[in-house]
Amino acid sequence: MEGKKLQKIGGVCAIFEAFIYITAFIVYGGILVYPNENSGSIEELNFLSDNYFTLSVLNLFSYVLFGIILAVLVLAIHQRLKNYSPTLSNLASVFGIIWVGLVIASGMISNIGLNTVIEMGSKEPEKAMLIWSNVSVISEGLGGGNEIVGGIWVLLLSIIALKGQLFPKPLIFLGILVGTAGVLTIYPIEIFTEIFGISQIIWFLWLGIFMIRKPSIS
Repeated sequence: MEGKKLQKIGGVCAIFEAFIYITAFIVYGGILVYPNENSGSIEELNFLSDNYFTLSVLNLFSYVLFGIILAVLVLAIHQRLKNYSPTLSNLASVFGIIWVGLVIASGMISNIGLNTVIEMGSKEPEKAMLIWSNVSVISEGLGGGNEIVGGIWVLLLSIIALKGQLFPKPLIFLGILVGTAGVLTIYPIEIFTEIFGISQIIWFLWLGIFMIRKPSIS
């Protein structure tokens, strides 16, 4: 009974992960209008100051909360796959937990950095934006600019599921696409990041529905 309950909770978590992705895409891409690359540091600082609350909440929602919920999903999927392939499932879980830590760290660093920049901005705007540039590089390196760790996690899960026929085949092949795109984000080409993000929304939704409908572990 506990196993079925965890599977259903994991399924809800997967669906909520997709919802977080969609919300982040809408806010970052459609609501917040970032200054263009040719904008001066003062304009960028004003943007950060004017949108401080929104950006802070979005970081907590898109990174910290995402990571916390992801931890539950990693545990649920590990429980589902461990009896079929213990070693590979353990390895997948290691990458899943690393991804959890990276995502949460990225959001926390972004928020601490944002707060520091806002406090310093009124006195030393140029120095504040230099700090923000460094914070952005660190944050992107941990959890925003590449998706290698998350890609490896999804790819390993999909390989296990394919060997044991544990998920529907279309879901497995979608997972392989998601994982491959995530690994390929090691190259600084934006298309791989976009493919990973969009395809993982579908993967999370599909996986969540599957886990809720079929919580039994064979």
